[in-house]
Amino acid sequence: MSRIKQVRADWAEVVLVCRKCSKKLDGGFGAKGDKSLAKALRRELRGGKGDHRKDGAAVIEVDCLDICPKGAVVAINAADPKTWRVVPRGAAMPQVLDSLGLTGARTARPEADPRPKAAPPQPPAE
Repeated sequence: MSRIKQVRADWAEVVLVCRKCSKKLDGGFGAKGDKSLAKALRRELRGGKGDHRKDGAAVIEVDCLDICPKGAVVAINAADPKTWRVVPRGAAMPQVLDSLGLTGARTARPEADPRPKAAPPQPPAE
């Protein structure tokens, strides 16, 4: 009998995106409107290269979800499987992230603080 192995993934969120809907649209998302919803979501959530099992969120394309909306893609936040989102072509990514409940997903990989660092206080001159 084979032993069942575990593989570690540091995902806090998992989003399922219908592959068939994405293929029918042939793009429509991202800054230029040339990416699939899954690729645009990955780009928004990752922000960099590296081992994607250590990202804060995963975007997984799944087979047809049998909704088949016209001009849109079905997406599901796995943490909320009762609510499926029908994301229209060209939807703004911040709106998509907010609708899926992923606004804080990028916090898993901290970004550099854009504020300038204050110089430490100087001791008084003697």
